[in-house]
Amino acid sequence: MAEKKERLFKIAAENRRARYNYEIGETFEAGLMLTGTEVKSLRTGKATIAESYASVDRAGELFLVNANIPEYLQANRFNHEPKRPRKLLLKSREIAKLSQATEREGMTIVPLKIYFNDKGRAKIEIALARGKQLHDKRETEKKRDWNREKGRLLREKG
Repeated sequence: MAEKKERLFKIAAENRRARYNYEIGETFEAGLMLTGTEVKSLRTGKATIAESYASVDRAGELFLVNANIPEYLQANRFNHEPKRPRKLLLKSREIAKLSQATEREGMTIVPLKIYFNDKGRAKIEIALARGKQLHDKRETEKKRDWNREKGRLLREKG
């Protein structure tokens, strides 16, 4: 059997707190509609998506809101606005699924990471998520601490 080729991609921005604050459900890979200076700025790796979210507007289009892609320093007057809403490219069936989940089930669309795929295209991984309660967050923290401690004990004993 032929071996699967590893996916080569460079992560431009990652939302590490999303898995702590939300219960992650189904994930989607979407394209990003960006201008040239936004792409160049993303390649420097200084973008933040920690406090951003995605929403479906009345026209049935999906937008990434509140993501901060800083201005590209070498692009003087042709620069972009850092916190503008950016259109996400998904199939209409997937957008309908996301909008139904946010309206009916009270879930949110959370960005997990922005990366460049092996073709050099900017992609974003978004997920349907439900907010965790405080006791759920504590439970996650306990599991993480125990796994860390377990690893230390196993390393010490051989």
